[in-house]
Amino acid sequence: MDSEYIISNWCSIRNKTLILNDKKEVDEENFINFAAFIKCLYKKKLINYPKFYKMDNLSKLGFLSADLIIKESSVLKNYNREEIGIVIANSSSSLDTDKVYQETIRDKSNYFPSPSVFVYTLPNILIGEICIKYQIKGENAFLVSREFDPGQIWRLVISLLDQGTIKACICGWVDILDENYESILFIVEKKQEDSANQEKKEDCRSFNIDNMYQLYKQTGN
Repeated sequence: MDSEYIISNWCSIRNKTLILNDKKEVDEENFINFAAFIKCLYKKKLINYPKFYKMDNLSKLGFLSADLIIKESSVLKNYNREEIGIVIANSSSSLDTDKVYQETIRDKSNYFPSPSVFVYTLPNILIGEICIKYQIKGENAFLVSREFDPGQIWRLVISLLDQGTIKACICGWVDILDENYESILFIVEKKQEDSANQEKKEDCRSFNIDNMYQLYKQTGN
C-alpha cells in the first residue's frame, strides 16, 4: 500500500557518479581520488560556499548531496526551517577523520593535534554543516549501523512525521572510509494532491523501505 509520504527528490553519489532525480550527471571521468572527484562536483554544480574546503570528507560528501537535492526542491519555500528534519546514517561513523586525527597525536616526538581536524571527529557534525548553511532547525539524528538499513531510517522518519515533530525530512545514508564512499539522500514530505506548492514530477516515489532499498541498489550498478 502506498505511503502518505513521498520521496520528492533524491540524490546519489558513489562510484565516481552523481545521480540526481534519476538523471546521471557525472560518470566515467578519470579522477585520481575522492578529493579530486568531490572538488570537481563542487565546481561543476557552481556551489559558492568557501567553508566547503575546510570540511572533512564525510561532511563534503553529505553536504554536497544535501545541497543538490535542496536546490532541486521547494522544501525551503514550503516549510518553516523548524519543520524540516535531518536523519542520516552510516557504518563508519567519523572513522575516516578519526584516522587523520590519530596521525597528529600518534608520535609524541612530533605531536601536533589539530583543532580543525578534531572538530570533525563526530559524525553529526555533517548534519550541523547542512543546518548552518540552510538554517534548518528541526529534529535531527545521526545513526550508525553495520550496513545500509532503510528500515531503521524509515521507522525514525515516519515516527517524526506522524507525530508532527517535522513536516519534511532530509534522510538517507552517507558513508566514507578512505577511498570507499557512497551517499544517497532523499527529501521526504507528505503527499499533497493537486497542490501548486509541491513538485509535480513523475519520478516521485512513495516513501517506503522497498523504494529506498531499490534506489540504493540501483545506484550501485
